[in-house]
Amino acid sequence: MTQNTGSISTHSAELRFAMNLSFGFGVLMFIGKSAAWWLTGSAAILSDAAESVVHVVAVAFAAFSLRLSEQPADENHHYGHGKIAFFSAGFEGAMIVIAALFILYAAIEKLIFGPVIEQLGWGVLLTSAAALINGALGAYLLNLGRRRHSLILEANGKHVLTDFWTSAGVVLALALIWLTGWAYWDPIFAIALALNILYSGFNLMRNSLSGLMDVADAGVHQVLETILAEETTRQGLTYHDLRHRFTGEIHEVELHLVFPELVSLREAHRMATVVEKRIEQSVEPGASVTTHLEPAESHDRDHEEGTPDKGSRSP
Repeated sequence: MTQNTGSISTHSAELRFAMNLSFGFGVLMFIGKSAAWWLTGSAAILSDAAESVVHVVAVAFAAFSLRLSEQPADENHHYGHGKIAFFSAGFEGAMIVIAALFILYAAIEKLIFGPVIEQLGWGVLLTSAAALINGALGAYLLNLGRRRHSLILEANGKHVLTDFWTSAGVVLALALIWLTGWAYWDPIFAIALALNILYSGFNLMRNSLSGLMDVADAGVHQVLETILAEETTRQGLTYHDLRHRFTGEIHEVELHLVFPELVSLREAHRMATVVEKRIEQSVEPGASVTTHLEPAESHDRDHEEGTPDKGSRSP
């Protein structure tokens, strides 16, 4: 599978620009939310500011991960560095969980000792501005991450959108306090937001673990089986031992192809290449396919001392 060098450079530059944008806005959001908390003393706003601290740290690590993932394969990393994407998503999830626990602690403390809210107008104004910016930024990062098949950027986009919903909840809490005069809306909303953030963090960590443990993608597996059923039937082959995993950049696919008697090595190679190219062109964001060629007449004898065949398919 080959890619145009100029296309790769443009792709990389676009992802790096988006990550730098996320980091810059993360710092600005933290400053704005810290000012809002200092003015109001709101536990909900403090929770929002704490989430921004985590966001800045997580984005810094994600930016490092993005650069590392772009490094080519080397002597020590034969499959490249794409797996860092899963580790980055897990780190970001862990940071979100830490922020949520801090928010819970601050909110419960306010609930016990009684909340005191001041200068609601400034709090609503600053937090609303932060919510609008994070909503637009999160949607942009998530869309670009999915379009460019960047797990790192997609995870960052989800984190920013979590920050958006946190800010939106804070604005609602402050509005209710202003309308009702009941200050306990503040810690109650802070606790609800913390639980939502916890869910988001654990979900990111779960997805990260699945990637690091090479959990097979059921959708990709279905696509591969459909392609192989069509191609092997058309060419009069069988296949078995289909395996695949996602490296964070592409899908690594391995399988054994079994050829009829009297097929020359040159012809078998040509037929296998047709299968490989079909897979590479059909699986997003890309695939690297390795096939093992076997003769049908001696297949069972050659494997009788090995592991029993799994996943065999006949035309």
